[in-house]
Amino acid sequence: MQTIYTVNTLEGKSIDPQKILEQHFTQTRALLVYLIYFLSETARYVERDSHQRASKHLPSAEDLNVNTKIAGNEILLKIYEDASLQQQLKELKPELKIDKELIRKIYLTLVETAEYQTYIHTTGRDKGSERKIIEFILNDLILSNETVISHIEEIFSNWDDDGEMVVQLLAAYIQKPGSIAFNQLLGADKENFARSLLKTVLEKNDFLQSLIIPKLKNWDPERIAQLDMIMMKMGVAEFLYFETIPPKVTINEYIDLAKDYSTPQSGHFVNGILDNINKEMEQQGKMNKIEYKKRN
Repeated sequence: MQTIYTVNTLEGKSIDPQKILEQHFTQTRALLVYLIYFLSETARYVERDSHQRASKHLPSAEDLNVNTKIAGNEILLKIYEDASLQQQLKELKPELKIDKELIRKIYLTLVETAEYQTYIHTTGRDKGSERKIIEFILNDLILSNETVISHIEEIFSNWDDDGEMVVQLLAAYIQKPGSIAFNQLLGADKENFARSLLKTVLEKNDFLQSLIIPKLKNWDPERIAQLDMIMMKMGVAEFLYFETIPPKVTINEYIDLAKDYSTPQSGHFVNGILDNINKEMEQQGKMNKIEYKKRN
């Protein structure tokens, strides 16, 4: 949807839609890598703190005995050992974007929490507590921090669109570090679907629009929100050219997208148009869905 919108706004210019789509994939990957880096740098700041305090002219006993248990956290160690992530860090260089002072402030907040004190004063290590403290840093000190979110939004314009999905990916990654193929976050099937849907909507644009316009009744096509028209074209394209996707799934997906990205009335509007076209196609025998064929 974002790529098609970009293509429409740049109409007349020489652009490659697939390259624009790839840029969106890259932005999502970069956001995920940055969050992982931000999280690990917050946890490992204890090493810098310990070194700085021990280097004081007259360090106190407390300065000389900073508990650095979290630096050896098993989840962190597995993250550092993830060759795929290390390659992304070299390529994307998140250290050039990081706010070191913000990292320090979060770390200082961390060491004062009861959760952290319990963690460092518990003898031994177990997978549950190792993961729990990392999740605490992420959820309670990073993602709930308005300053951090503002910092991320300044760097990544895709935070509003991709943030929820990326956070889910990060949560899964913490559960099993090394489990993400960073060069193909969506998986081959989803990425191929995205590319195919983009190509289909752009190539069949006029035909898709010709199916939508008669259903607009008193609506002037020129006055319809551009995103609404794009979503309706995408929905009709799924009806006609993607036989494994049930029509109800398509309609519900674009209702949700319309609510999230367009006007307050868009969800109801998109639902009405797509449902109308779906029913007409079924009556005319043009809805060649696998599931539809099985039901009939």
